[in-house]
Amino acid sequence: MKVVFDKSFHKSILKIQSQPIKSKITLIISSVEAANKINDIPHIKKMEGFKSYYRIRIGDYRIGIELEPNNTVRFILVAHRKDIYSLFP
Repeated sequence: MKVVFDKSFHKSILKIQSQPIKSKITLIISSVEAANKINDIPHIKKMEGFKSYYRIRIGDYRIGIELEPNNTVRFILVAHRKDIYSLFP
């Protein structure tokens, strides 16, 4: 799948201080690039009430993504689980 990053995604990664979480985010990005379908991505869950928004769980953090046409995945935000649902989508 093709991967696109929002400016907010880059900013939210800079706010994370945990190095293990950052390395897991890198692994998730590479697994999304290697996936053929959205269901091939590990720890992904569809956001209720939204047609094309998903979240990926990494410990206490969540990555907010959007599935766009032509198998493009847009990474929108990374935030702690207590904050992600007020900020995304």
